[in-house]
Amino acid sequence: MTDSTTGPDVGDEAPDFELYRHDAEPWRLSEQRGTPVVLLFFPGAFTSVCTTELNTVNNSLSDFDGAEVVGISTDAPAVLDEFRSVNDIEFSLLSDHDADVSARYGTKYDQNFTAMNLDRISKRSAFIINQEGTVRYREVLENAGKQPDLDAIKGIVQDL
Repeated sequence: MTDSTTGPDVGDEAPDFELYRHDAEPWRLSEQRGTPVVLLFFPGAFTSVCTTELNTVNNSLSDFDGAEVVGISTDAPAVLDEFRSVNDIEFSLLSDHDADVSARYGTKYDQNFTAMNLDRISKRSAFIINQEGTVRYREVLENAGKQPDLDAIKGIVQDL
């Protein structure tokens, strides 16, 4: 069951949302039904670990077996567009500028980080949503220096 503090768990229906892409076009999760979706929440564009993670995913995009891969951060669309351009990223980056989707998915840093200005930043996280809109994988990392288990994600996507 989806909980506002922890977000959806494996087996739950993924909360629908609409965010703006890097090119300022709207993107809605429910419009992706029929295709697996990999949601990669990341703390911020142009940071070292995020750049490494998204470049690693981009370089092995064919291993995600036809899934729609999207990155989500609280950066503005213009920042994401520049980040995508500089790094030649081929998949969409979505702006969760107010961290509303991050909060719904349980990936938003909690109030303890407010003093460090991290109260609207996403934790590095990964979700796989199957063709029917159900969460099939959930990984929320407390350590921003770690990356999601991309091999596990690829394996699950290939099994869908």
